[in-house]
Amino acid sequence: MLSIVDITKMKELLHKKKDIVITTHLNPDGDAIGSSLGLYNFLLQKKHKVTVIPPNDCPDFLKWMEGSKEILPYESNSKKADKLIAAADILFCLDFNALSRIDKMEPAVANAKGFKVLIDHHLQPQSFPDISISDTSACSTCQLVYEFIEALGETSKITTAIANCLYTGIMTDTGSFRFDSTTATTHRILADLIEAGAQKTYIHEQVYDTHSENRMNLLGHCLAHKLTVLHDYKTAFISLSAEELERFHYKKGDTEGFVNYALSVLHVRFAAIFIERNELIKISFRSKGNFDVNTFARENFSGGGHFNAAGAHSELSLDETILKFVALLPAYKNSLLA
Repeated sequence: MLSIVDITKMKELLHKKKDIVITTHLNPDGDAIGSSLGLYNFLLQKKHKVTVIPPNDCPDFLKWMEGSKEILPYESNSKKADKLIAAADILFCLDFNALSRIDKMEPAVANAKGFKVLIDHHLQPQSFPDISISDTSACSTCQLVYEFIEALGETSKITTAIANCLYTGIMTDTGSFRFDSTTATTHRILADLIEAGAQKTYIHEQVYDTHSENRMNLLGHCLAHKLTVLHDYKTAFISLSAEELERFHYKKGDTEGFVNYALSVLHVRFAAIFIERNELIKISFRSKGNFDVNTFARENFSGGGHFNAAGAHSELSLDETILKFVALLPAYKNSLLA
């Protein structure tokens, strides 16, 4: 966490009103938006001017959080966003470990003169920020934002709105608190957030119980027709073409969590989903136990993330990407069957 020197520096920086930009990774998820809006609402209380600028828009099931209407997606507001980034006194970079993860925003953030603060829990962070709050053992960036506020001695400023945002990110990034990254410390923080007003039942309903019929039909299609299980490698995967996404009227966020259904098959230890979007194949990897999908993604698909959860992409066709994936498995057979 923060050193005494870093805490002193952050208190000094935040003592007077500043222009602040908060950004997060491409295709922001619950932890990315939860941490961004949690920090946004905290900094607003301290009278700063704050703008949240993700590379692109977030899914609808995250747009209930306070401040979500003020989010400025870069892809549709690049000129305005560039000015705000260039003028910012402080830039908070949340839930990503490398500037390449913010896509077309990378040059603007890299060249910005403002003081850069990284808050992140992914493996192998780059050294671009002025202060790095990086803890790869933390379950989520939302947990680290809470610990950042705690280090400043300002947990009394955590309102219901802030608590809801941070609870959301912890809930989604821990698979509703079931992953190994969920520690006793995590549960203590959750208790503090509930005491601060986090509406746990409401949060769960907003994230998990607001799916469209199209999304449910797409999931049914995946499970009935697109799930492949490779028993010899304890591996399962799902693939979706651009045509299939169009057929089921795909909206951003509709495939969130689909890869976990593949991982839930009995004896499966490694799962993947391949989705054809924007002339690229978007890939998500998940694993159980000691199979390292972060390394697998980095070595083979220009990706990375966490030990048991990683993302990647491929510039090959969907069929070619799947053939490459299957062809790689024999080299990992011992690890998969261990």
